[in-house]
Amino acid sequence: MSVQDSSNQQLVGVLYRDHRDWLFGWLRKSLNCAQRAEDLSQDTFVRLLGRADLHSPREPRALLTTIAKGLLVDQFRRHALERAYLEELALAPEAVQPSPEEQALALEQLAEIDRLLGQLSSKARAAFLYNRLDGLGHAEIAERLGVSPSRVRQYLAQGLRQCYIALYGAPQ
Repeated sequence: MSVQDSSNQQLVGVLYRDHRDWLFGWLRKSLNCAQRAEDLSQDTFVRLLGRADLHSPREPRALLTTIAKGLLVDQFRRHALERAYLEELALAPEAVQPSPEEQALALEQLAEIDRLLGQLSSKARAAFLYNRLDGLGHAEIAERLGVSPSRVRQYLAQGLRQCYIALYGAPQ
């Protein structure tokens, strides 16, 4: 274990000791569910442990709140995506519905694609979704976004790259 890792663990330990009860209370009040609050508070500290560049924050509660809110937004997006997938799946005839294992894999892949598309700029993400979900062409997308058709092509390439990474991993 490196000195940096040990330092991060000690700092997270101090933050956990000093602010865990406060974070749990804040989340429980916000979520009205003690179990979800417990899970989210633990996930917040796990996220801190994964940071390589952790320094003692001036406002620890603001940092913890920001991380917890981000995790909560990710959770809501994941649940909305799962719900939409399952609703569409329910419309398909039983004979063509995937097995539960295939459904779980598809949901994991959708969540990963969603996460990676979330890393794009808002215009690149919008261009990709306009093209793939709404079937719009380059000119229509360019007009909606106020950019050139060649810029739309770049945005679509960025979106396709993120999908490739989600399905096959980053290219070497």
